[in-house]
Amino acid sequence: MTSTTEARPAAAPVVACSGLTKDFGSGRGVFDVELVVARGETFGFIGPNGAGKTTTIRLLMDFTRPDRGHATIFGLDTHADSAEIKRRVGYLPGELVQWPRVTAGYVIGLLAGLRGGVDEGYIHALAERLRLDLGRRYEDLSHGNKQKVGLIQAFMHRPELLILDEPTLGLDPLIQRVFHEMLHEAVAGGATVLLSSHVLSEVESVCDRIGLIRDGRVWKVGSLNELRAKRIHRVEAIVTEPLDAMRLREIPGVGDPRCDGRLLTCSVQGSIGPLLQALSAAGVVELDSRELSLEEVFLHEYETAAQPAPGH
Repeated sequence: MTSTTEARPAAAPVVACSGLTKDFGSGRGVFDVELVVARGETFGFIGPNGAGKTTTIRLLMDFTRPDRGHATIFGLDTHADSAEIKRRVGYLPGELVQWPRVTAGYVIGLLAGLRGGVDEGYIHALAERLRLDLGRRYEDLSHGNKQKVGLIQAFMHRPELLILDEPTLGLDPLIQRVFHEMLHEAVAGGATVLLSSHVLSEVESVCDRIGLIRDGRVWKVGSLNELRAKRIHRVEAIVTEPLDAMRLREIPGVGDPRCDGRLLTCSVQGSIGPLLQALSAAGVVELDSRELSLEEVFLHEYETAAQPAPGH
């Protein structure tokens, strides 16, 4: 007898990387990148400048070729099917092309013409929202206004996938808010988003999942809820009796204890009770505890992963 309800297969990811590697030598590049972005998801790619965000994005866009590994977008090979993929993607590069002696409107119109079938009214609506004067010469625009040109050309054809490299760079807080609204609207309309940033707080409000890349390697990927569930606290205490940092390290949940005279600083994951017992025995005078920001959680994960194993 066949069941009337069968499990539906999981939807194929929009972006998938497997072992993606580009080695520029001297430790520069990206190495063995494993990354999946689901349909309808907003994925934030976070890392310091030079971490490998832009290189990964350029590999996805087929602007550079991997030394090994494989990547697909919409199930299509990023190299063999590059032209088809680009028709369906809105891309904002980290560095914008310079356009001398032409207006911002001319630049956008030229790119719209190459795409074909772009709604001119929608272009003007985006420009109005972003407060961009399309009649100004592109070379005379500030960096923030040039960024607006880049955003318009990325959004103007209502793409299925937005790949945005540092999209808020140079934007003032008001325009950043408009950008976030545009992003939410695109996702509500069925788009998928992959965006990079070196400032975690900029993407925390818009992303479903975040991945940390550092030194060319993806160290951690998780949803905001998964990362917040770690509930790591930073503790500072002043005590009357000296404490031994090595012994504090043995307390469950305590990490990176540092003792400077009567001042103790450390992180605590989970219950703070065992640490409080040790502090009480040392005569705690003052105690301050706060939950780590998401950026600090990522850095904590990276530092933990980077530490050599005991005995090495």
